[in-house]
Formats: sequence, C-alpha cells, structure tokens
Amino acid sequence: MAARSAVRWAATHGVMRLAIRARARAGNPDAEVLRDPAVREDPFAHYERLRSSRPLVGGAFSKISVHHAVCTEVLRSPDFGQIGGARAEGLPPVLRTALRLAGPRPSVGPIDPPSMLAVDPPEHARYRRLVSRAFSARAVARLRERTRAIADELLDDLEREAAASGGRVDLVARYASLLPVTVISEVLGVPVSMREQFLAWGDAATPSLDMGLDWRTHRSVERSLGELDAWFRGHLRRLRREPGDDLLSALVTAAAEDEDGLTEQELLSTALLVFGAGFETTVNLIGNGAERLFASPDQRRLLAGDPSLWPNVVDEVLRVESPVQRTGRRALRDTTVAGVPVRRGDMVILVLAAANRDPLVFPDPSVFDVTRANARDHVAFSSGIHFCLGAALARMEGEVALQALFERFRHLAPAGPARRRGTIILRGHASLPVTLGPAAPAVPHVSA
Repeated sequence: MAARSAVRWAATHGVMRLAIRARARAGNPDAEVLRDPAVREDPFAHYERLRSSRPLVGGAFSKISVHHAVCTEVLRSPDFGQIGGARAEGLPPVLRTALRLAGPRPSVGPIDPPSMLAVDPPEHARYRRLVSRAFSARAVARLRERTRAIADELLDDLEREAAASGGRVDLVARYASLLPVTVISEVLGVPVSMREQFLAWGDAATPSLDMGLDWRTHRSVERSLGELDAWFRGHLRRLRREPGDDLLSALVTAAAEDEDGLTEQELLSTALLVFGAGFETTVNLIGNGAERLFASPDQRRLLAGDPSLWPNVVDEVLRVESPVQRTGRRALRDTTVAGVPVRRGDMVILVLAAANRDPLVFPDPSVFDVTRANARDHVAFSSGIHFCLGAALARMEGEVALQALFERFRHLAPAGPARRRGTIILRGHASLPVTLGPAAPAVPHVSA
C-alpha cells in the first residue's frame, strides 16, 4: 500500500512540483502563487499581473483566467465539465501507466469520482437532488435560531476562557471553527461530541484539494482521508440499524428502498463531501470576516449604526477574501471562450478570488465596503450547475456568527499576528488571537 501511494504521489504531485518550480523560475505569476506560501499571504498583486491578458493566459499547468465575465461564462457553459477522473489525461504515457499500476486511492477523496465535485450530469444531478432539500432556503431559515443559540453558547465559553487565560483567546479554534462544525453535525446526525476530532481530520485533509503537495503532506492527507473513510463507513452502518431524523439517515433509507438511491460508494462520498464542505469554507469565511472588520473601524461603526447591513457584510467578505480561491473545468468538446478557441480536453483554471476583484464589475475592487451595492455579484460560490449547494447555509452562518460576535464584544481586537493556513485552494486562518474587551449588556435576540 505504501509503495502504491508513493508511486501515485510521484506521478501526480511530484511531477507537478517540478513543473511549478520550473514555471516559477521563469517568472510565471500563477506558478509563483502555487509555489511560495509567502506569496499566498497576499496573492492579489500576482493575480493582477495576469489581468492584462484576455480572456485567457498561460498558468502553471493550463490556461487560466482572472476575469469575472470569463469565469462566469466557463462555469455556466455546457461545453465544460469537472476535471474529476480526467486529471491524468494530460500526463505522459509513462506516468499514466504508473498511475494505473498504483491503482485508485484506497479511501474516498473529495476530488475523485463519485464525489459531486468530480462528476457531471447525469450523475451530478442525481446526487444533488438527493441532498438539496436539506439546504433549501426554507430549511436554512429553520436553522437560524438554532445557529444563533449555538453562537451564544460558544461566545459564553469564549468569555469564560478569556477570563481564565488573561484575556487572550484564539478566535478560529474556539469560535469560527466550532460554530459551523456543530451546525453541520446536527444537520447530518453526526455526534457533536466528536467535533474536535472532525476539525483535526478536516484540517489535515483539506490539502487534498491542492496540487504539487510534498510527500509528507500527501501522506498526512491520505492518512486523514483513510480515518474519515473508516469512521463514516461505521457511522452509516449504525444509521442503518438506528436511523434518526437527519439527512444521512434519510440518504441511508433511500439507498435501501429506492432503486435510484445511492450506492455504498456514492453514499460514503456524498456524506464525506457534504460534511467537510459544510464547515471547512465557513470557518474561513468567519475568520476572514473578523480580520477584515478588525482592519476597518469605519465599517464597524457603520454596522453598529445600521445592523441591517450584516447580510451584505458576508457577501463583501466572500468577494474580497474568497474562501475558495480557484476552481477548474475541462472542455468536453471543441469550443470557444470569449471568442478564443479551446480544444476538447483542455483544462481552464478559474481564479475566483481574482474575478471577485475585477474592476470592470466592482469599482475600487480591493476596498472592503459593507455598503457595496453589488457585493452579491461575486463568484465565490461558483456558478452554473455546480453553484455551491450550501451557499444559503454558509451565508446564514457567516451573518449570525459575525453579528453575534461583534455585537457582544464591541471592543474585540487582534492580540498578535494571525497565521494563515498553508493551503492553495482554500484561503483562511489557522489561528487568529484576539482580546475580547468588556462584553456588551445582554439583549434578548429577536428573530428577523
């Protein structure tokens, strides 16, 4: 197993690392972002170097675009599909042979079929239909009061912890991560008591979305995915014996009773993806939002005077600090993008974070403005048929979490340098130390 994993790494990430290094040395801005963690701390100047070329420019591996109109066109086009199982198509024959000999990954991964992130219609439509009801606007509205209660409980804990530790706490570890993992655990019927373990597994597994991983990170990812795989297989067996009133129980029941239900592998893949996606990006949204508000006292004053702006805050955070930085599509047939020919099989990388700062769509795009009228025009949730299934849930959680936090602790402030995660695709914080200051008087929460 270890030998096969090493071959799989060498034929994919190992080769990618060499290619990224070569392109970075040649001055390719995209490759520099992929290679250098210091550049990823603030990649936007590098993205702007790509903006002068329209509609596509050469990236580290393929064509790439930073333009809002181009990204939207590709994401909505039926001529493009997910990269999915076709990742090896562009490799030389010897590497494709090595991958074939190594065999598939032994555990389910988020970017391999049958994950929803890796398949196209009709499979994608079938998977999405089975889980979409749990994330409808009506379902999310029902969750709002429970989410606010969770936020208040966590803020109580945060206040006690700050009092016991001299006033300093880590906002990511003790709030931004715990809120969304608690909510999605309750939605899916996963034990909330295990949330710390799930966060540890998720943190170790998220580099699986990236390219050019080093061998140590690759091994850590594979180990975490394997442990998640094993736990969820056991959990699904428990739900078959004792189903509850939750989404996973409904999927398990449908798989047993409906001929159109999910197979065992599809069920496992869907469970893992919905669970992981249900908290990973929202952790980043809350942390990114807090940091932006720390740096924008004028915006905090606007919010204190007009709390109705909080929903727009979330979209402005998603725009200016996109939790998902990029995605990719593969041409299913010969086609064109903004009049430029693209051949069947070609990959196009779409830098969502740069599209969300396109000056043709967003005036003063680098400015964080909670009153921005078109903040919701961002593509942070993608677009087209793969538009994020949990977008409504993420927006609601981000709004509730940030509003509750800043209204409770009006003197909240950073307490030292933040530390960003080292991942490429996901942009967020691993640590965000803060001091709370005195809490505002408790005011009973009234639902909107």
